[in-house]
Amino acid sequence: MPDDLNLSNLKPSHPRKGRKRVGRGLGSGKGRYSGRGIKGQKSRSGSHKMRAGFEGGQNPLYMRLGKQRGGSADAMAVGPHRTSTAPVNVATLEERFDAGADVTPETLVEKGVLKNTKTDVKILGNGDLKKKLSITAHAVSASAREKIEAAGGTITLLREPKERKPKRRERPAAPAKPEEPEAEAPEEQPEAEAEPEPEPEAPEEDQG
Repeated sequence: MPDDLNLSNLKPSHPRKGRKRVGRGLGSGKGRYSGRGIKGQKSRSGSHKMRAGFEGGQNPLYMRLGKQRGGSADAMAVGPHRTSTAPVNVATLEERFDAGADVTPETLVEKGVLKNTKTDVKILGNGDLKKKLSITAHAVSASAREKIEAAGGTITLLREPKERKPKRRERPAAPAKPEEPEAEAPEEQPEAEAEPEPEPEAPEEDQG
């Protein structure tokens, strides 16, 4: 660094890089079309502001892929409101628990049936059950309830089941219309006898 620092010997720490000046004629070093080519979308201004997945106007890939069809009011929600249950069949209870045992989400974790108690437990009716068990779960199917009660066990629900609304409303029956009296048929009147038509007169002969 020189001892005398003045405006004549000031220099930047990094050399300045020349700015590319496009569209300034043939002498600018970028040629006639400034590197954009001839015509087309990419030769226009604003052509590099297209959204992600844009394919020049043709049907993009995310719209060409298959879609999941269907859905109903009873279908499982999608997103943060989605809920799920951990299914446990009565055959598993028959295998893992002794007669008279208490079956709860905590004991199911201890027996290795479930990983944790974060998910609701639903008892399903696949298999046979011959042991008397006291079951505490969030939900139970109709077939599982029959098998548990047939074996002498009890069921305690941790969550009240939701009442399903009927999909179609039954229309009230239309009131019966009062029977109208039958209309009496009009009396038949005798037809008048037709008068005989007069016979045509014969033409008179010319006397010559």
